[in-house]
Amino acid sequence: MRTLSIDVETFSSVSLPDAGVYRYVEAEDFEILLFGFAFDDEPVRVVDFACGEDLPGEVYDSLWNPEVEKHAWNANFERTTIGKFFGRYCPPEQWFDPMVMAACCGLPATLESAGAALGLSEDQAKMREGKALIREFSIPCKPTKKNGNRTRNLPEHDPENWAVYKAYNKRDVETERTICQRLLRWRPMRSEQKLWCLDQRINDKGIGVDAEMAENAIRIGDDYKARLIEEAQEISGLVNPASTAQVKMWLQEQEGLTVPSLNKKVIADVVAQLSDDKSKRFMDLRKEFSKSSTKKYEAITRAVCGDGHVHGCFQFAGAGRTGRWAGRLVQLQNLPQNHMPDLDSARSLVKANDEEALNLIYPDVASTLSELIRTALIPEPGHRFIVADYSAIEARVIAWIAHEDWRLKTFEEGGDIYCASASQMFKVRVVKHGENGELRQKGKIAELALGYGGGVNALKAFGADKMGMTEEEMVQTVDLWRSASPHICALWKSLEKAAIRCVVRKEPAISSVGNTLFEYDDHVLWMTLPSGRRIAYWGIAYEEGSRGTGKTLSYMGVNQTTRKWERIETWGGKLTENLTQATARDCLKESMLALSGAGFDIRAHVHDEVIITEPVGGRTVEDVCQIMGAPISWAPGLPLRADGYETPYYKKD
Repeated sequence: MRTLSIDVETFSSVSLPDAGVYRYVEAEDFEILLFGFAFDDEPVRVVDFACGEDLPGEVYDSLWNPEVEKHAWNANFERTTIGKFFGRYCPPEQWFDPMVMAACCGLPATLESAGAALGLSEDQAKMREGKALIREFSIPCKPTKKNGNRTRNLPEHDPENWAVYKAYNKRDVETERTICQRLLRWRPMRSEQKLWCLDQRINDKGIGVDAEMAENAIRIGDDYKARLIEEAQEISGLVNPASTAQVKMWLQEQEGLTVPSLNKKVIADVVAQLSDDKSKRFMDLRKEFSKSSTKKYEAITRAVCGDGHVHGCFQFAGAGRTGRWAGRLVQLQNLPQNHMPDLDSARSLVKANDEEALNLIYPDVASTLSELIRTALIPEPGHRFIVADYSAIEARVIAWIAHEDWRLKTFEEGGDIYCASASQMFKVRVVKHGENGELRQKGKIAELALGYGGGVNALKAFGADKMGMTEEEMVQTVDLWRSASPHICALWKSLEKAAIRCVVRKEPAISSVGNTLFEYDDHVLWMTLPSGRRIAYWGIAYEEGSRGTGKTLSYMGVNQTTRKWERIETWGGKLTENLTQATARDCLKESMLALSGAGFDIRAHVHDEVIITEPVGGRTVEDVCQIMGAPISWAPGLPLRADGYETPYYKKD
């Protein structure tokens, strides 16, 4: 098949990072400035739309020719901008995204960083001038006397830099093509391309937004925060009661208290030392207005398009090695949960902009608005949402991979895994809200924290110390859980041994537990999942670790804290986590493709959950859960189960 590599440079007065590409192209002044392209290995050409050049007919025809595969880094941007500019939809089935392929190979997602990781030479890599050129020509400029009060720089305002911008556009096509050619032998399996196409259509359709409710929530939240700040100012006399420096000085004057810090870790200790009611009230107010935020609602209103939907909320393979999605714009993956029993009443008050009643009935306005964020997402008119997710998917998957039979039996019989885990650990019968029911919480926290080789620190990360467990009890819990889960513990060691053997010998190795294949190919370690998909560890090495405690496995990756491309150590527990979460993602993949094939309209998905818009009176939750719980051909014996509910707006049931 012939390929057409594409990169475009554009202009819009709408902020791309804040609003996303779908809102970006709706601006009246949106346009494509430069269109760089190349067929196959032919030289790259740049069409200068801004200076009146036209796209060659062959290129235009190829944009919608299914016999020509279009390549573009972050193809969603090119698909959306080209579709808008020419007024013609670009079917994702005709496109291929090298950025996704790079991510699947364990490389960074940005073109510049991926090129650097591959060691591209200076004449192959993305030009460093790009960001400055984009600021000059692709976004509005600040009007000044010097520039004649114009709000936009055109080619004639800086011909020299415009020529550099064209060279930059040309280089981007060349760099994308070079990276694509280097990685093409590791192109993802066909079913991944099919899933990417579904992902693009989900992003294209978007999810409905109750913009009126979101705007009311912003107004109510801002008013509430302003009242709190005003009261704090009256109590303290401070100009800015949010200022740490000012508050520390005020506490010194008011209480004679020297406070080294006001961060979350020490604030409770600081408040405990206060003796004056005025100081206590001030700190309560400060805590409240600090958490009072309408940022999520603001993200919704910034990104909502003319059709009343937010589009582009999902980045395919954006969550590192596992292939899971990353959130964009509204970030559905980390929305606050809702626990209010009268969610509908509170939502109705915000919808009606009845601030007075809301304040009277729900004094903690900040928490109320936080719990209502999900409800700003709504189905199509005449529809309702069907929300369904896998039940304990990671626990099921790890038990299936490790052949931990008592766990599999618990799931097959519909038992409570937390009770079952506590029973195995403490050798007594544990019944939720019944016999030895107090042990269920220990079983739950152990299940959540310890599956990937974690110990006491992992328990603490899940709140074990806050629920009253002592250090001794936590050590005991770790020992009991591991004793009750010998096959999972063996899986950690087996995966690590197989990976090390593969890297050292540079030949395939299979883990004795889990039957997982590792392969070494040109400094990349590939782990094959039960689905046949592979995940990569780029620049794999087995060498002396950074702590000098002996040899460890490490690979090159993006550090989630520093956001830098650097060497990251891994071990059996981490390999188990990757294997389990990636397999859980592949289960969701099978469900999403099956649901779409059955005609269900998926509008969003969050972790292991799908959100479907379905006509009122149409198919049911049971229909969706039946598809999600169906056996998977590559996972015989994996006991899947999905649960769900119907709702007139998005929420956690």
